[in-house]
Amino acid sequence: MATKALYPGSFDPITYGHLDIVKRAAQLFDELVVAVAVNPNKQSCLSVATRIGLIEDCVAPLKNVVVQQFEGLTIDYAKATSAGVLVRGLRAVSDFEFEFKMSQMNKTLDASVETVFMMAGLEYQFLSSSVVKEVARYGGSVDKAVPPMVARALTDHFASTANVCSA
Repeated sequence: MATKALYPGSFDPITYGHLDIVKRAAQLFDELVVAVAVNPNKQSCLSVATRIGLIEDCVAPLKNVVVQQFEGLTIDYAKATSAGVLVRGLRAVSDFEFEFKMSQMNKTLDASVETVFMMAGLEYQFLSSSVVKEVARYGGSVDKAVPPMVARALTDHFASTANVCSA
């Protein structure tokens, strides 16, 4: 039986830490959907279309990975796409507490969808999209945190002082 997994997130922007999880999850599951969340209540730096395009470029070599956007509850999207597994990345114990609560809520909404936690690689445990945006906002180098095309997109975004976002 083929196993389809969903790796949801805002990916604003996608980091090497996210990509580490994507690559390892792609080895574990027959199909992996990187699901880019659309949250109208959250101000993103990069548009959904830009995020999807960047992620597609990053995962192009992985033939069992697709990128899609979604809005609403992750568990509803998992059901709608017949994904039986949610993949969640963890960096620290503080991440686990939040993710544990979310996984239990998802389990009450649909007990058939499992959550799999994957620890970020040691070299990526400090990375977060918020930190990357903060560094990029002030002109710092994010080359070790994100792929080159993502770094360019952030540089372009912050080149105009009119472009703001929540870190």
